[in-house]
Amino acid sequence: MKHYIGIAGTNAKHSTNRQLIQYMSHHYADSATITLADIAGWPLFYKTPDHTVPAAATTLAEQIQAADGVIIATPEYDHAVPAVLSSALAWLSYYIHPFAGKPVMILGASYGALGTSRAQAQLRQILTSPELDARILPSGEFLLGHSLKAFTDQGELTDAKAVAHLDELMANFAIFADINAQLTNSLRAIHKGAQA
Repeated sequence: MKHYIGIAGTNAKHSTNRQLIQYMSHHYADSATITLADIAGWPLFYKTPDHTVPAAATTLAEQIQAADGVIIATPEYDHAVPAVLSSALAWLSYYIHPFAGKPVMILGASYGALGTSRAQAQLRQILTSPELDARILPSGEFLLGHSLKAFTDQGELTDAKAVAHLDELMANFAIFADINAQLTNSLRAIHKGAQA
């Protein structure tokens, strides 16, 4: 069974992006464990003189390194990712590199019709920067529009097409994580052979 870290890129108490990850956590419980990580309350990023990071960032970095992959659900504010998510990713790339070579799936839920399409594009750019060096699931987008009406009172997605699309993405993400692990192991073996 795969183990993923789910990050809702928000500090809002009531978030449809957090709700989306919570839905995934119980909907895919038979095939994956999704641990929801909370980035609310982290300090805004700044370059510490001694290169230290907050304890919460260190803890999450260790969880990311131990996981098979990361699922990030981002809101969209003014065509961009929220400041809290950008700041958290900056901490997670400041003299620590838990995302390096790590499979990541990007999702997004928004009140409007576009489902955070621009924020997801920006997030891809951030995650593929040299400081983060994540492996983004190719051709994988999940854009949940009109998210205030997208869930039942029990937290279930109401749109069967959206559920089917998410099912497909989760299956592809598991395959992607396996292929990435094989590639990473092969590269390590080649590197060790070159050093011998």
